[in-house]
Amino acid sequence: MQQHPVQQAQTIIHGHRVAYRFAGDPSKPVLMLIHGITSSSATWDPVIPALAERAHVIAPDLYGHGASDVPNADYSLGGFATQIRDLMDTLGHDRATIVGHSLGGGVAMQFSYQYFEHCERLVLVDSGGLGRDVSRALRAGTLPGVELILPIIANRHVRNAGVAASRLLARSPIRPRPRPSTVEVVRGYSSLSESPSRAAFVHTLRSVVEPGGQRVSAVDRLYLTEGRPTLIVWGARDTVIPVEHAHHAHEVITGSQLEIFEQSEHFPHMDEPTRFTRVLLDFLASTEPMSIDRATMRERLAQRTREHHEEADLLAAEQAEAEQAEADQMAAEQEAVDLLAAESGSGDPEPDERA
Repeated sequence: MQQHPVQQAQTIIHGHRVAYRFAGDPSKPVLMLIHGITSSSATWDPVIPALAERAHVIAPDLYGHGASDVPNADYSLGGFATQIRDLMDTLGHDRATIVGHSLGGGVAMQFSYQYFEHCERLVLVDSGGLGRDVSRALRAGTLPGVELILPIIANRHVRNAGVAASRLLARSPIRPRPRPSTVEVVRGYSSLSESPSRAAFVHTLRSVVEPGGQRVSAVDRLYLTEGRPTLIVWGARDTVIPVEHAHHAHEVITGSQLEIFEQSEHFPHMDEPTRFTRVLLDFLASTEPMSIDRATMRERLAQRTREHHEEADLLAAEQAEAEQAEADQMAAEQEAVDLLAAESGSGDPEPDERA
């Protein structure tokens, strides 16, 4: 398999620097890789060269991450989806297969909803936005006052010690070695030592997570993806977002493909890059790109709205019927009581008129 070198570049969009990695022939179909929170496009380095054999691969740094700027901007899923759309327009690409990991999965789903005509396929990798459950660490990151604690957790000395320990363990002959997922999580939290990145992290996290769990879900809109090729990849050992979310999404998204990586944690593209590359390339080769047009989207929305109205009308009719049955029952019971009282009264002796 031919290996294509990964190149790095920057562009300016709306006055803000956007850094990105790319590889492969620009004339080939575009494969857009979106990283997760506290990460960067570097997490895709293990798979970009091989993927570039069959696609033009682009992996941007989201605002507040990696080498991109940290503007005073919108750090919601919609804001990041717009960043991806603007980058595609800037680079002259109209459509792409959108691959999203963790937070990037939520961005990918938002992109496929917001800019449906630009999304040809959807790939969700240990994705957020598919259920309530999420790790305690991320939930704790949304608590009030966390901005005061993060500088201590991620200060330079703690950061350097953590990264050094992870690298040492990775080179150690002791088995089992820590998976790349573990090393990346440590590196990601260490990046919060810098104030701008820390502020972006808090803004981003609070837009999708709250102390009780994930606060944003795409489940109610997944019916809109029907017909669009969708691949779901998940690490069976993921402790950030449970693998149960993958199975539920597979059930909800008609025609989706599901791949569980038994040896992977939260970053299957880093833990098992060879398998990940093979699975993704097979998916690209075995499916045809499909961009949903506005007419189809409008009809699906209208159909679901009609279904909801029909369900509401049915529930209202059932409720009215139940209330009428209850009223009839109460009336029957009252009638029985009245009849019994009347019968009891008719059996009393008539009063003596001479008394």
